Amino acid sequence: MIKLRLKRFGKKRAASYRIVAMTSQTRRDGRPLEELGFYNPITDEVKLDVEGIVRRLQQGAIPTDTVRRLLEKNSVFDQVKA
Repeated sequence: MIKLRLKRFGKKRAASYRIVAMTSQTRRDGRPLEELGFYNPITDEVKLDVEGIVRRLQQGAIPTDTVRRLLEKNSVFDQVKA
């Protein structure tokens, strides 16, 4: 099963995350199938590859709770339904 989830990187106590597509058995910082975006919780900066995310969601990828909230905030699910 493919999941859209966060991959941690950055310094201690200054973490940033990449939004990636990975299989559910892969470890958190393992090799992703595809990198689809960036999220910095400190500055609340979000960059998304919307076309790639929509394609993965249409293929059946399941986002984690945190990624789902980020996608809803940036209205990505509206494009999936269209």
